Amino acid sequence: MIRVSSVFYSSVFPVESSFVLRSSVSAGLKTKTKKPKPRSNVSVFCPFFSMSYDYGGGGGRRGRRGGRGHRDGSRERWDRGGSSRGHSRYPDCDTDRGGGSGPRDRPPPHLKGREIGLWYARHGAMRNKQADRRSRAVVQMDESTEQHITKLLSTVQKDKSDSERGSRGARPSTSGREQTAANSSSHCYFDGDLPEKVKYKNMIKSEEEEDISQETSQRAFTAAVKDETPDVWDDECQPEEEKTKPVLRDKDLEFLLHDVNRDRSLDQYLKIDMQNRNKHNDMLKFREKLPSYGKKEELVELINANRVLVVSGETGCGKTTQVTQFILDDHIERDVGSTCRVVCTQPRRISAISVAERVAAERAESVGNGNSCGYQIRLQSRLPRRQGSILYCTTGIILQWLRSDQLLSTISHLVLDEIHERNLQSDVLLIIVKDLLKRRDDLKIILMSATLNAEKFSEYFDNCAIIHIPGLTFPVEEFLLEDVVEMTCYCPKKKDQRSSWKRGFWHGKQSRPEKEQKEAEYKESWPCFARTLQGRYSTKTIEAMETLDSDDKIDLDLILALIRYIVLNEEEGAILVFLPGWDNISTLNDLLMAQQMFRSDRFVIIPLHSLMPTVNQIQVFKKPPPGVRKIVIATNIAETSITIDDVVFVIDGGKIKETHFDTNNNISTMAAEWVSLANAKQRKGRAGRVRPGKCYHLYNGLRASLLDAYQLPEIMRTPLEELCLQIKILKLGSIGQFLEKALDPPTLKAVGLAIKNLTDLNALDHEENLTALGIHLARLPVEPHIGKLILFGALLGCLDPVLTIAAALSFKDPFFIPLGKEKLADMKRKVLSRNSKSDHLTIVNAFQGWEDAKVHGARCEREYCWDYFLSANTLQMLHNMKGQFAEHLMNAGFVSSKNPKDPKSNFNSCNEKLIKAVIVAGLYPKVAMIRPSHSKKRPGVKVYTQADGKVCIHPKSVNAEETNFNYKWLVYHLKMRTSSIFLYDCTEVSPFSLLFFGGDVTIQMDGNEETIAVDQWIVFRSPARIAHLVQRLKKELDFLLQEKICNPAPVDWLNRQSKDCAVITAIIDLITTQEKPLRDNQSFHRHWESAEKGPRLHFDDDDDDDD
Repeated sequence: MIRVSSVFYSSVFPVESSFVLRSSVSAGLKTKTKKPKPRSNVSVFCPFFSMSYDYGGGGGRRGRRGGRGHRDGSRERWDRGGSSRGHSRYPDCDTDRGGGSGPRDRPPPHLKGREIGLWYARHGAMRNKQADRRSRAVVQMDESTEQHITKLLSTVQKDKSDSERGSRGARPSTSGREQTAANSSSHCYFDGDLPEKVKYKNMIKSEEEEDISQETSQRAFTAAVKDETPDVWDDECQPEEEKTKPVLRDKDLEFLLHDVNRDRSLDQYLKIDMQNRNKHNDMLKFREKLPSYGKKEELVELINANRVLVVSGETGCGKTTQVTQFILDDHIERDVGSTCRVVCTQPRRISAISVAERVAAERAESVGNGNSCGYQIRLQSRLPRRQGSILYCTTGIILQWLRSDQLLSTISHLVLDEIHERNLQSDVLLIIVKDLLKRRDDLKIILMSATLNAEKFSEYFDNCAIIHIPGLTFPVEEFLLEDVVEMTCYCPKKKDQRSSWKRGFWHGKQSRPEKEQKEAEYKESWPCFARTLQGRYSTKTIEAMETLDSDDKIDLDLILALIRYIVLNEEEGAILVFLPGWDNISTLNDLLMAQQMFRSDRFVIIPLHSLMPTVNQIQVFKKPPPGVRKIVIATNIAETSITIDDVVFVIDGGKIKETHFDTNNNISTMAAEWVSLANAKQRKGRAGRVRPGKCYHLYNGLRASLLDAYQLPEIMRTPLEELCLQIKILKLGSIGQFLEKALDPPTLKAVGLAIKNLTDLNALDHEENLTALGIHLARLPVEPHIGKLILFGALLGCLDPVLTIAAALSFKDPFFIPLGKEKLADMKRKVLSRNSKSDHLTIVNAFQGWEDAKVHGARCEREYCWDYFLSANTLQMLHNMKGQFAEHLMNAGFVSSKNPKDPKSNFNSCNEKLIKAVIVAGLYPKVAMIRPSHSKKRPGVKVYTQADGKVCIHPKSVNAEETNFNYKWLVYHLKMRTSSIFLYDCTEVSPFSLLFFGGDVTIQMDGNEETIAVDQWIVFRSPARIAHLVQRLKKELDFLLQEKICNPAPVDWLNRQSKDCAVITAIIDLITTQEKPLRDNQSFHRHWESAEKGPRLHFDDDDDDDD
């Protein structure tokens, strides 16, 4: 009997009951059978490559390693490339079926009860396994291609041996290019033109010797960077002639890298200039009305007397705009203005820009342009004067500065604003700043926070001084769910479910321990709370409360009733509704527009979401004419990022979308969680900006008493790979020891998982030191997988499209959601995909279309974006990001120009199949398997991952409803659990893409079948000699790419004497000659259906009906 991987089948073939699952795992098999269908064979051969889907054989998925051929002479059939209909090319497999027609379709008569179930489990799972084996693609080459690659590998191996002998006793050259040039003068790598006596010399070299050679090269490449400066690594890896190149200074370091010395003449000029501006500055009167201005002297005194100060301020107190000015003005008045350089961090780009512009206006000057105030964000800056100035920037800019100057030597005051938000970068910066204070006695740190947790930050900095500034908001009256139900007389629809107090506070979620504790407390307290409502509220309201108390969904009908109540009973003023996500926003908008009242000219309804076009966001700030009421439906983007001045009524839905990272399953989850007290306070504050307002919270009093003070810090609920690389590139020591010093440290499991993932990516070695690849990934301003995608795009000559993909994955795709036109937008996106079966290439096509439209003028650009539901602002941002990425690559030496469209870097940019292979290189091991779905209820395909079993393609993907796939593998960018596990941004990929740019390649026998596998689970059929040829070519590619990473240099695609070009071109030829894996454009799905027709062999699709 064939042994089956229980891990693989528990993930790829999930079963419905716990009993069957246990049975399947214990026996490696699964229940359920269907009637046998005839089998068929399908073979397709392309000029260089042949790929065949054969459905005539069976057998085990994994077998022993090794094996060069079949006992039945099937190698000759491989050579001929033929296919025999009506019988299997692997007759041995029939002995492994474990069942047959007639009596063998039924369990032996002596079995009873549970034993019969186990028999069916083994029987059914074996049939599934055999059908899966028959669907494997066949990796083949035609004779001329095979001979060419054999010659090429022989030539490369000979030159490598000659180089090793020639350099014996001498210092090895660090430049692979120098060695190639020295040995390639007498022949061309493209034709393998070697003397006959050495032509096949290396073909008889043992695999053990070859492995030793490759391991030696690997060790040389991954030599660890311990505590040396990373720049030394790059210098050592550069050829001698390149070491003298001048180091290009990053524009983002312009403000930081400037010598600061006291300039008495500048001090006098700054003082006179400030006095003159204040004489005619009307904004000064406005500043004096702010609560923070009344604390000016006390603030300045505390800042001068303490190295660290926590400023706790209510919304509207003016701390963000005023504290920085107080510091600068104090220095100017004391004739030391030239020594003052204040830098204030902001968590968002829009905040850094808007605050800088506001401060500049208050100082009666323009922002930047050498004046006193400016800003710097990624890809954009308007810098102030170098001395006596204020700079607002994002937190990431400070982290980037620290790579060049760990002491921030030229900064006198560092102001960290909005630290209560606890995002990942600000928490890391707190650790660094705390250590920095031990090394810089003259640095002043000001931490600015909301009021609820100021003491926690003070304790973290050794109980430093705190000052509180009151807010400037009008009083806001608050209402809870019971009040809302009472005033609207709302009667919810009867639901066939228990009230949520019986189901629990966090029902349906994988709760953290602290949430489980609150669940128990909520259940215990509900009966007492219900009694307190009696006498204060009507019986009808109390009954409605039990029905409404649902953790799963927000009652949008209640919100509709509340909006009607406000419109009919309250005075004028804008209404702001907070909802967790786009689905809620869209549904509420539809409910409003279905009402005759809200379709009139007396209402302006504006959905606000990050996916909405910018024009909608601009409408939010416009005040409507008299008699017209504005209704804004928004996510938490309206809590802090933007301020809508005319809002008087706030409806707080009580939920917020929050992402958590499940370290046990290595998956991110996104769910609507209850808001924190901090969220609720921010939402309430939106109603009191211009006059007294009202805030309606749609949760009851008991729930309000159990809300968390704050959301869980981001460092405790997100993947840490990118952060770990930053820690290493900043030379901050051990990752675990550094993160232990955080205000709220992440779990050891999360840290260990991040380190493991980086080690698998070859960014860290096993001693937690950066490899050469890790250094480059850490310097790119993207997460590691996207960084690897960028590097491979440069190395393989398809830079421009790959940079488009990388920019979209690290920022966002340019598509927006048109309210009411979602289906049309999906269709337009499908058009842009051009049947590529790739979300990534869809973005490339959209971006290229935008570039073409821009050439024809602004009107053509607007029409193009309008027709395809694209955001011109997002596309422009992607364009800017591509320029930044290209500049990074040029500075590192991977390309020769900072222009993403440089022809030398885009030799292969028209090759769609190669671009998909580069996507594999970047995103692997994020791979999913496609299988057919024979469900009449839900036709199409099913998708599985190795770790999670059955998953879903996100509905936004162009592959969401695709059925005609060419291959059975997808790579994806993001996997997230919401209502189901969804794959975001996926691309169909071919076998050769996975073989050359995926994981480790092994050759093994699966029963009597010769296979080649990627990481032992992505398995293809292949004759042994072809498999060994692919494996050797893969090793050469890995070695070449490792050399390029250690010694960056562009590939010379026109140099036929270049080993680099020859090896890469051979692989590109193999990838791109896979024109069509299925003859006559037959669909993937139809061939899977034909696979079912083999006798007694099929898939178990019983779970389809339960999807």
